[in-house]
Amino acid sequence: MSEDIALSDPDAKAKLKLGLFSYPVLQAADILLYRATHVPVGPDQAQHLEFARENAKNFNVAHAPAKRIMSLKDPLLKMSKSHQDPRSRIMLNDSPDDIQAKVKGALTDSVGGISFNPGARPGVSNLLTLMALMDEDHRLEEQIAAESEALSMRAFKEEVARTIIKGLGEIKTKYDYFIDIRQRRRLQDVAALGNQEARRQAEDTMVHVRRLVGTDPM
Repeated sequence: MSEDIALSDPDAKAKLKLGLFSYPVLQAADILLYRATHVPVGPDQAQHLEFARENAKNFNVAHAPAKRIMSLKDPLLKMSKSHQDPRSRIMLNDSPDDIQAKVKGALTDSVGGISFNPGARPGVSNLLTLMALMDEDHRLEEQIAAESEALSMRAFKEEVARTIIKGLGEIKTKYDYFIDIRQRRRLQDVAALGNQEARRQAEDTMVHVRRLVGTDPM
């Protein structure tokens, strides 16, 4: 079929096959169904791979949106370690007392009850999201809100703090273990090994690059 032919041409329509349109869809389905990380195809399949990538991205945006954690002091801003107020964020190495104090001082509102409504109640909704991320039963924000509806704000914050402390407990324990001065040498050894491996891989790549551009001293 020539490039300048119109699709309204009967001859053109007769040559169009279902496979022309269904093949990229089926290929994307195969890739995504089996969660492939490597797809060996030729250059002519580049657009098909891009189509599969767009499908995955659109699906994730629609059905598995990333959780956005907001500042404890200003729930309209993203939680950030660069914020000038250290009470606005939860750090992985925060002590239980630190976490309790930060959650207790988190900005909420004076509305009665607990409900998930990011637009109307950003502070409370942010605490519900934090709790949902750490929840052992993998409950959604709406489920936690429904079960916590009758709690006072103080009691709710205490529950949020307990959930976060428990969720970060293992991480905090490992952090304290490795940050101990007695383990410092082990961390240095791991870093040194990683540096050696990174240099080896980089040199392997540069050997190929120098050969391709003709600068390899042989």
